[in-house]
Amino acid sequence: MSVQLRADDTTILIRRMQAADLEQVQALDKISFTMPWPESAYRYEFFENQRSLLWVAEAFEPGGSQRVVGMVVVWLIVDEAHIATIAVYPDYRGQGIAQELLSAALVESIEKGMRNATLEVRAHNLAAQRLYRRFRFKLSGVRPRYYRDNFEDALIMTAHGLDENYLKWLKDGGWKVKIGQSNQDAGERP
Repeated sequence: MSVQLRADDTTILIRRMQAADLEQVQALDKISFTMPWPESAYRYEFFENQRSLLWVAEAFEPGGSQRVVGMVVVWLIVDEAHIATIAVYPDYRGQGIAQELLSAALVESIEKGMRNATLEVRAHNLAAQRLYRRFRFKLSGVRPRYYRDNFEDALIMTAHGLDENYLKWLKDGGWKVKIGQSNQDAGERP
């Protein structure tokens, strides 16, 4: 499965991550988060973790250049999809890329038998929380002082009932923003 969308004069392709993307994904992680994953983490997820789903957003810009501008990593744990990380380059946020990445990852998760999805998000990251609520995630708990960089609380958000109806809703684009509404992408790790 891959999805194409247009952002200004740029075509964005949502696709599975490839080994050649790892260096760009690590650079995106470093620019997006105050506590980036170690470089070995993405290599592990890609090459060794059989229960990991990895997607990227690749931008094809005017003039022929292309680069990875977004990514998501999901861990499949029993019947739950855990959104481990999601990020979009700052100059590409607000164009629906994080939504498309999350949708692609959730579709694949459901197709692999996942029935719930969960994640942690910084308590002050309202843009990310709006993104997750759009996908029917609800607050299900708090991890006090979870983030080591500033001891900010993490909100645990969960989407239950990832069934055939939810899958159809995803594939039909039911989560898409209506014209005139804000289309803010997440820039923080969940």
